[in-house]
Amino acid sequence: MKPSKALSLLLSLCLALFWLTAAVSVPILCRPFYYAQADALELPAQTGLDRQTIREAYDDVMDYLVWDEPFGTGALKWSESGKAHFQDCKALFQLNFVLLGFSAAVLALLALLRRAGRLPFHRFLGRSPAFWAAAGLTLLFLLAAIWALLDFDSLFTAFHRIFFPGKTNWMFDWRTDEIILILPEAFWARTGALVLGISLGGAWLTAAAAHWLSARRK
Repeated sequence: MKPSKALSLLLSLCLALFWLTAAVSVPILCRPFYYAQADALELPAQTGLDRQTIREAYDDVMDYLVWDEPFGTGALKWSESGKAHFQDCKALFQLNFVLLGFSAAVLALLALLRRAGRLPFHRFLGRSPAFWAAAGLTLLFLLAAIWALLDFDSLFTAFHRIFFPGKTNWMFDWRTDEIILILPEAFWARTGALVLGISLGGAWLTAAAAHWLSARRK
C-alpha cells in the first residue's frame, strides 16, 4: 500500500492536539500544583487572605468548572459578570477534554491499523509524523514565548479576545470579584510553563520513540 500523505498529516495533527490538551488538563485536574504555587508566590502575605481561605476559594471555582458543582468562590466576593466569565471558561474546559478524548481515540485507531500492517505513513522530508507534530508545537510555543517576552500584556489580551470573542467580563475588578487576587499573572506564567514543558516533552519523546522504532525496523 502506498504511504498516505493525508493520514500522515492527520497523525501529526492528532499527536500535537493530544499532547497540548493533555498538558492543559494537568493544571486543571492537579490541584496540588496550584497549592504549591500559592505558597511559592506567598499569596497569603500578598493578599491578606489566610491559606485556608485561598484554597477553599480555588477549590470551589474548580469544582464548578470541572465537576459542575454550584458556582462559588468560598468566602470571597463574586459578581454576576465574574460568574458569567467562569461559565465561558467551563465551556472551554469541556472542549479541551473532548478534544483530548477525540485525539486519543484517533491515535489508538491509527496505531491499531499501523500495527496490522495496513497503514503506512508518508514521511515528509524523511521525517516521521511524530517529528512534525513536535516541530509544530515547538514553533507555536516559540512564537508565543517571543511575544510574551516582548509584551506579555498584549499576548494576555489577545488570548482572551480569541477565546472569549466580544466579551470584556474577563477583566476582573478585585473589589467585586476577589478571586482575581489569588490568580495573579505570575501564577498564569508558571501554568503556561508547565503546559509548555509537558506538551513539548511528550511530543519530543514520542518523536524520539518513532525514530528509534523506524531505525530498529530497518
